Amino acid sequence: MKDGPDIARIGALMGDPARANILSALLSGKALTATELATEAGITGQTASSHLKKLMEGGLLTQAKQGRHRYFTLAGPEVGAVLEAVMGLAARKGHLRTRTGPRDPQMRAARVCYDHLAGDMAVRIFDSLQKRGFLAVSTDKGGLALTADGEGFVSDIGIDLGALTASRRPMCRACLDWSERRNHLAGGLGAALLTRFTESGWLRREPAGRIVHISPKGEAELKKLFPVA
Repeated sequence: MKDGPDIARIGALMGDPARANILSALLSGKALTATELATEAGITGQTASSHLKKLMEGGLLTQAKQGRHRYFTLAGPEVGAVLEAVMGLAARKGHLRTRTGPRDPQMRAARVCYDHLAGDMAVRIFDSLQKRGFLAVSTDKGGLALTADGEGFVSDIGIDLGALTASRRPMCRACLDWSERRNHLAGGLGAALLTRFTESGWLRREPAGRIVHISPKGEAELKKLFPVA
């Protein structure tokens, strides 16, 4: 392709195994140091610095300095969305990395995808909103939009729609879930729901990593709020 966006460069940046591990580690939405990212990628600190520089030059990462430390994050939710979509494509095509241990079922049940919820429960939430007519396809709002009934439902559960509407970020966006291979909800509303459920004590994020634990009460409340039958 001679004209248009240079997808080859993005593909090359994401395609290196060490850089892929670095990017995946940052899908938790938390800022990590170069040392922490080197550990995640299984490489030396010097090698990690080289990879981090390339990822920053390519616009996939940003950094912030605090004292002697430099903290790295994904450059924005769109980077997280692309990573999750590529994970979904890899899973569908059978390109899987097997990790043994009890954490795998937890990752599939509920995890953070940059700043919104992913996994089984997140897919249930998306399906429920769509089946009940709260989400509709929109050609001028990034593919999805809340219906009038959806706006009423979201307001009733304590989400500030005014703040979401004022933001330049799309309110609703479908994000392909790599484990379920169906959509979950991203965008401003997806992030707001994760915050709301966490503040309610229904969800608890692990201090490190992407896993989200759902309390028994939280599971009951979420299933009541988001029926799928």
